[in-house]
This record gives sequence, structure tokens and C-alpha cells, in this order.
Amino acid sequence: MYPESTTDSPARLSLRQTGSPGMIYRNLGKSGLRVSCLGLEQLMTLAYENGINLFDTAEVYARVGVAAVLTDVLSFSIFRRSSLVITTKIFWGGKDLLWGLFSGLKASLERLQLDYVDVVFANRPDPNTPMEGNSVCLSRMFTLHQTVRAMTHVINQGMAMYWGTSRWSPMEIMEAYSVARQFNQIPPICEQAEYHMFQREKVEVQLPELFHKIGVGAMTWSPLACGIISGKYDGRVPPYSRASLKGYQWLKDKILSEEGRRQQAKLKELQAIAERLGCTLPQLAIAWCLRNEGVSSVLLGASNTDQLMENIGAIQVLPKLSSSITHEVDSILGNKPYSKKDYRS
Repeated sequence: MYPESTTDSPARLSLRQTGSPGMIYRNLGKSGLRVSCLGLEQLMTLAYENGINLFDTAEVYARVGVAAVLTDVLSFSIFRRSSLVITTKIFWGGKDLLWGLFSGLKASLERLQLDYVDVVFANRPDPNTPMEGNSVCLSRMFTLHQTVRAMTHVINQGMAMYWGTSRWSPMEIMEAYSVARQFNQIPPICEQAEYHMFQREKVEVQLPELFHKIGVGAMTWSPLACGIISGKYDGRVPPYSRASLKGYQWLKDKILSEEGRRQQAKLKELQAIAERLGCTLPQLAIAWCLRNEGVSSVLLGASNTDQLMENIGAIQVLPKLSSSITHEVDSILGNKPYSKKDYRS
């Protein structure tokens, strides 16, 4: 976790009241882009009215109508484009990275009816680039060079303000930064990473090191671990839950596994903490993610208004997460990662 009260901490907070509760705004990495500490993919109007300014989209979302919903929000005169932070993710790869990223972003802008997005994310490293073997350095560095050049191009064209990475390894991010500096290109400012109580290493150890070295911040997703931390799974999969849907057999298997049963046992103990704090388990889980000063924003996956308002309520839980409460949560989870600095101390 980042050190507290440092002048260059990405979590320097400001509070703006736009109803109840007050929203918290943080810098995205070391850039000047201010984003709400909670971001969203759907339910745009209600989210905006409650202070959320960050809306995350992707090529795949177009299949479920998210782009259309976002367009509805942008058509309202009370929502100035300059007051919103719109991001999108582009899947990259193939022989012509420049054309692939350019055409993918252009298609996203057309769907969203926007002139530009604030941040475009390169979603997942190119699966065709070998990560091991004798040719790895030359092949990967060529691919990273092409990616950095493509991102610099779309920014120079005014199609995006910044670019970031999604599901990249720290080594790949560092190499992309080095390539950008070497060839006078634009480096990434942020990594989108999965982060929740059962997955911590990357966001709590690896990304903080990158922030201090090159200023790359963290925007996290899946704070409830695909619903596992919602509390609705207790050794079973209820009908109509996400794990019961077609295509989610992997989630069902995970919940019903031995590890899944151990996680549910821990969640029962965490539920007791949530009750003491006067909140729900999902609110505790989201606030727990927000308490990490290295996290610029947590992306929510709320699918209805009740879930959204419950999730936003996590901001009110954040001040209640004292060091003793955090220590108690860590003791229950038993998975706190340690950096080299922690080991030396």
C-alpha cells in the first residue's frame, strides 16, 4: 500500500457533495485527471447524480447495449462532456497494431457518439507474442514499441487524452514506459487490474512500486470477486445467480470447490465485522478496496438501482476502517502480501 500523507500520493482526496453520500475524487496515477473513487459501467444517470464521473466502456460492452445507455446520458444537456471521464478498452494484437488500435478506437467513438475518450486502455497483452524463449526480448519489445507508437498516434490525433493498460504484467508496463521514453512517445498512466479481498498481490505490492518509479496508477475492477463476496453464496449456487447462468460454470466450480468453501467461511467472519460497522458485506468489501491509497478508482458492476446505491454507500464505511479493523480483516483473510520493504523491516 502507498505511504500515508505523502504529497505525491495518488489518493490525495477532495470531497464534493452532489447529494448523499459525498463522492471522493482522486488523481489517476500521477496524471492531472481527477476521477471519482467509484466508477461504473451502467446506470449512468443515477450514478452521475450521486457524484460518479468515471464511466468505463469496452468493445465487448457494445453487445449488451452499454454504449447506447452512455449515449443517452451524454445527450442530456445537464451532463457536460467535460464533467465526465469516459474510458474504453481495445483488444490489441495482430500484425498491424497501429491500424488495429486506431480502427478499434474509431469504432468505439462512433458507437459512443464521442469525439474523444479520456483514457483508452490496451486490454490484455498480445497473446501471439511469446513470453518465454530465445526470441522473447526482440519480439516483445517490437510489439510494445508498436503499441506505444499506436497509442501516441491516437492521442496526437485527439481521439484520447491518455492511455493505459489492462491486465498487463508489471514487467510489460515497465517495458512500455521505457520504450516510450526511449523513442519520445507517450507512456501509459494507469493499469486496470482485478482487486478484491481474495486477490491482492498485484495491486498491493507490484503496482505501488510502479507508481513510485514511473507514476502508473491503479484502476481496479471486480471488488466483489464476481459476486463471491456478495454473501449470497453459502456452499450453494442459488437459482438466477450469476454462477447459475450459462457460461459461468467456472464460477460455479470455484464456489463449490474446497477453496470456495474456505472463502465462504471467512466471509461469515467478515459479515460479523460488517454488522458491527453498520454496513453490508459488499459495502465492507468495496470500502476495503478504497482504503488502499494506491487505488485511484474502483469500478462497480451494479446491475440495478438498489445495488448501485448500496455500493455507493461504501464511501461512508471508508472512515470506519481503522487500523485495528483493517488488521482484523487481514487476520481473517490470512493472505496479506508483503513487499521486499516489508521483509527488510
